[in-house]
Amino acid sequence: MHITSPANPRIKNVVRLSTNRRQREQARQTVVEGSREVRRCLDAGVIPAEVYLCPELIAPTDADLAARLSQLLTPNSQLLSVSPEVFAKIAVRGDSGGIVLIIPYTQTRLDDLPLSANPFLVVVEGAEKPGNVGAILRTADAAGVDGLILCAGGTDLHNPNVIRASLGTRFTVPVAEAPTAEVIAWLRARGIAAIAATPDATAVYTSTDLTGPVAIVTGSEADGLSAEWLAAADATVTIPMHGVADSLNLATSTALLLYEVVRQRGSRDEGMKG
Repeated sequence: MHITSPANPRIKNVVRLSTNRRQREQARQTVVEGSREVRRCLDAGVIPAEVYLCPELIAPTDADLAARLSQLLTPNSQLLSVSPEVFAKIAVRGDSGGIVLIIPYTQTRLDDLPLSANPFLVVVEGAEKPGNVGAILRTADAAGVDGLILCAGGTDLHNPNVIRASLGTRFTVPVAEAPTAEVIAWLRARGIAAIAATPDATAVYTSTDLTGPVAIVTGSEADGLSAEWLAAADATVTIPMHGVADSLNLATSTALLLYEVVRQRGSRDEGMKG
């Protein structure tokens, strides 16, 4: 099927899934756009429910994706071509590469997180902005984190902006969602220390031992961490602020803390080798 009208019901549904959280939750589906994001989605084994291709916009370097997608589709999947005008309606970004997918929700339970021998997790409570969650996923992927845990609501994990901001690492980093009390109990049962970031802490993050099993815990942009997390934390740490601002952007703060774990573990490993 080739779609040339932006008023086509399928096209209207794609737009609703992109912009409306309630629509996504009812359908249990979300939208992936961009060749890099699509590749990482497919590499993770996700089978799309619908594929929208605009041949005029697909770069020669992405020509293999169309063939790959046609091979992955099941009898219940749909592959549709669209005109450039229709693609402009369903793609939020101008550089989406002529490919948009509708995929089912992908979720991981806490118990299904693939923990390494020395667990390294990041927990985010009440994140409000999908761009921050996406940026944290990029950092988590780069830092080799075992998984991301989201708790206490906040932004919609399945918001297409999370996938875009993560550059597709939404599909490479295992992500679980659970209530705060459940996450705290789960970490304790596995001997994973919760290191909570707060401006009110006295210990600087670089002076705290992060070489053992650890979960870095950060809070919402507006309110920081809840009293429940601060009371349950094995340690609280702060990032020194020398200007008038009392805190950094959530994604920036989380990146500093995750890479401090990487730095300390690298130093420890080098010392063990020597």
